[in-house]
Amino acid sequence: MTLPCPKAILFDWDNTLVDSWSVIHHAMTATFEAMGRRPWTLEETRRNVRKSARDSFPELFGDRAEEATAVFYRTYEADHLSQLRALPGAGEMLHALAAAENLLLGVVSNKRGRLLRLEAAELGWDKYFDALVGAADATHDKPAREVVDLALAGSGIPAGPAVWFVGDTDIDVLCACNSGCTAVLLRDAPPAAGEFGGLRLARHLADCGALAKLALGALEKGSVGPQIGDFA
Repeated sequence: MTLPCPKAILFDWDNTLVDSWSVIHHAMTATFEAMGRRPWTLEETRRNVRKSARDSFPELFGDRAEEATAVFYRTYEADHLSQLRALPGAGEMLHALAAAENLLLGVVSNKRGRLLRLEAAELGWDKYFDALVGAADATHDKPAREVVDLALAGSGIPAGPAVWFVGDTDIDVLCACNSGCTAVLLRDAPPAAGEFGGLRLARHLADCGALAKLALGALEKGSVGPQIGDFA
C-alpha cells in the first residue's frame, strides 16, 4: 500500500527503541516468585508481555494484583536505568527525524509514564519528543485510542493515516488500527502468517535506519509508493 506523508510518528518504547527484555523478565520473575507462582521463561515473557500492568495484572494475579504490581515496579525500578540500552541505530534515527520540518515525534508505551520519561531523559532522547505517554497517563492504556489522542493533544494533528504508529508487537498494530493510524512494524523478524489476524499492517521494516530512510523519503516526496511484500 502507499504510505501517506507522516505529520507525526508515534513510537512504542520497549524493544522498539530500547532493549529492555532482560530487566522486564527479571521483574516478572521476582513478581511470580513473590506470588508463589512458577516464573515465565524468557520466551514466555517475550510472548506474553503486551498490556500495561494496570490491564494485565488483574488477569494474572486476581485479587493480589495490587501487591504484584508493587513487587514488579519495586524490582524494575531498582536497575532499569543501569540496564537501559538503545537499540542499534535508534538514536541516529531519532536525531535525523527530529531535524525534519513539520514532523511531530512521540512515544506511546505501556510502561508507567514516570518511568518512561526517566528513561528517555537518561538516554538524552527527551529533547526529540513532543509527547511521552505511558501507562496510567490516559484514562485507558494501549491499545486504546485515548493514548494516541493524548500524545497528539494540542498539536493540531488528528489521529489518522498521516500518523505513523511504529512498534514491534500486535498490541502496537492494534493501537494503530483502533486510532485510524498507519501501522508500521519495526523489528528484525518479519510478521508470521496470521500473526496480526485481520489487522491492517502498512509496512514491515527490519531496522531503525530503514525507518528513517522511509520517513524522510515520504516527507520529501509526499508519500511512499507500494513495494513488493507490502501488506494490504
